[in-house]
Amino acid sequence: MKLSTDRILTTHVGSLPRSDAVSEQLLAREDGRLESEARFESVIGAAVNEVVARQVKSRVDVVSDGEMGKIGYATYIKDRLTGFEGDSARRVPGDIERFPDYIKMMSASGQTPKIKRPRCVGPIEIKDRKPLERDLANFRRAVDASKAVDAFMPAASPGVISVFQPNEYYKNDEAYLERLSEVMGEEYEAIVKAGFVVQIDCPDLAMGRHILYKNESDDQFVRHAEVQIEALNHALRNVPANMARLHLCWGNYEGPHICDIPLAKIIKTVLKAKPQAISFEAANPRHAHEWTVFKDVKLPDDKVLLPGVIDSCSNYIEHPELVAERLYRFADIVGRERVIASSDCGFGTFVGFGKIFPEFAYMKLEAMAEGAEIASKRLWGRR
Repeated sequence: MKLSTDRILTTHVGSLPRSDAVSEQLLAREDGRLESEARFESVIGAAVNEVVARQVKSRVDVVSDGEMGKIGYATYIKDRLTGFEGDSARRVPGDIERFPDYIKMMSASGQTPKIKRPRCVGPIEIKDRKPLERDLANFRRAVDASKAVDAFMPAASPGVISVFQPNEYYKNDEAYLERLSEVMGEEYEAIVKAGFVVQIDCPDLAMGRHILYKNESDDQFVRHAEVQIEALNHALRNVPANMARLHLCWGNYEGPHICDIPLAKIIKTVLKAKPQAISFEAANPRHAHEWTVFKDVKLPDDKVLLPGVIDSCSNYIEHPELVAERLYRFADIVGRERVIASSDCGFGTFVGFGKIFPEFAYMKLEAMAEGAEIASKRLWGRR
């Protein structure tokens, strides 16, 4: 993993807006309407080339494949693993559950993803390695052509799969999580073997509090999170810590977020995870103040922070000076070499869903790069 040594590097959380052509192909495959596998491969491959080149043009140092080949950040696993079928009832976040009229407004305006969320109904095994192999090959070609500084590929954590895709087969949730950690480890290892940093997406460690565990206490939730971290660390047992990063998320949706568990209550648990780098929301109005947590919690010497300095739910383009200000705060606490500028969350979490106008997503990335440059000049004493 490349780290900041003479300037603040830039990255983001992973997903980027998909074109209509990409969305059409992914939805056709999802619905069983795909007419040409060759056409699918061509469209997705071209899209990966384009988004990687666009990131480099926007001065993003550590790039992703934009998740062009995935229908969603966690539901994609049904195409790679056995045991997942059908759909499941939507779990409404605790914060917006209090406001039925807001839920109706969100649905009417298209602010709720329509994709299926499968249930676990059978034994989990590797079903098809080709989708992962395709993603890795597409990404490798694009990265080699772009000359990016570094590259990462997101993958669902065992915890996020277990929390958001109900278990109807294994005897209990612990057995379900244990099996997921065994099987997902192969995906993580393949990503690293291909020469990429693996990013483990972990909304289960924060958003899970006001979704599956909304009727439990904070202390009970933290105990669940401890178990999920243990499962993740087991899945990463053959992956070097410096080739892994973890993304923490309270939910990439526009809502009140008044039920979000504070970072201070989960950070010690999160820091037990093996990945060297921790990505987290630090730009949106509900979490921008939590940079102060790191004044009170000592960051382990082997950890690096990827704070969100641009949000992913608003079409406002952050001013570069604001981005720089946010970076100063973290650098002043943990050291300039242990901060990489990032986004709060992804810009294309699910196919056909997202509040950010595609062009604005890249303008945000450009503003982040400019802000990182401003911060670097001050932090490294350059004019």
